[in-house]
Amino acid sequence: MKKNSDLMDGELELINQYTRRSFSEDELYAFPVVLCDNEIDRDNERFSDEALYGLEKLFVGVTGVMDHDPKSKNQSARIFSCSVEAPAGKTTSDGRAYLRLRARAYVPVAQCSSDLITMIDSGIKKEVSVGCSVRKRICSVCGGSNDICGHIKGRVYDGKTCCVILDEPTDAYEWSFVAVPAQRAAGVTKNYAKGEIKMDIEKRLSEGGEQTFTADEVNALAERLRSLSEKAADGEAYRKRLEADIRKAAAVALPELKRDTLGFITSKMSAVQLEELCTALGKKAASQMPLRPQLYSSAAAGKTDNSEFRNI
Repeated sequence: MKKNSDLMDGELELINQYTRRSFSEDELYAFPVVLCDNEIDRDNERFSDEALYGLEKLFVGVTGVMDHDPKSKNQSARIFSCSVEAPAGKTTSDGRAYLRLRARAYVPVAQCSSDLITMIDSGIKKEVSVGCSVRKRICSVCGGSNDICGHIKGRVYDGKTCCVILDEPTDAYEWSFVAVPAQRAAGVTKNYAKGEIKMDIEKRLSEGGEQTFTADEVNALAERLRSLSEKAADGEAYRKRLEADIRKAAAVALPELKRDTLGFITSKMSAVQLEELCTALGKKAASQMPLRPQLYSSAAAGKTDNSEFRNI
């Protein structure tokens, strides 16, 4: 029976948190696997940097199955640790700092797992795909919710290809060995290589005190701050557009409501709440006018069920 030679310091204790009895190193086989990254995938979707950090916590302890078939007989491995990494000098296809979510998983060394271990070591069982849910699906073109904005992922708008940014993960329920993953780089990898940065910078900063960072870590942190600043600017621009649409719709739907009062109300609302208010006011304004003028966006008018704006 194959013995494991890939366990690193402290990993045996991590694995034994999930076992009913304590296993020895010779009874376990561990391997690294890239679950997902922030690159645009085959479905014209990508995870935000922040989503990867959220999934970093959610995927610890999650089981691996085959072909996203959640049957107990398809359980094949379990993740015991997970971290976001930034390979030095690597960027995404659209020029952002590349980040990936890399996990460590284990299987017992037993007769029933012998074939799986051989398939992993031979590179046959390699590609993986994740099963998770997110709260937000953000349009890369306008920064709004892709469910209502009307932009179609994969289409080009003003020279920019639209993709959906997956943000605010709420659950990670499985990861699967598959033949063709949506994310091209997702799969079993070799051991940790030099030049890869474990993105624990935020944790170290939160601990306070004097900290020392490598040049690569400083560059990675600077790139993340730049990315966050750009997203904040995009979000503020989208928020202003929503507030303008709300004012126009409210002038028709609620003419007795003073502009200052409306401004005070919207200033306290989140972007999601603004979208809901914009849609509700838009529908009310449309119902009060025989011919709807250009007062608010088509998204506000509730045109969210037109099939030509969906990617089926």
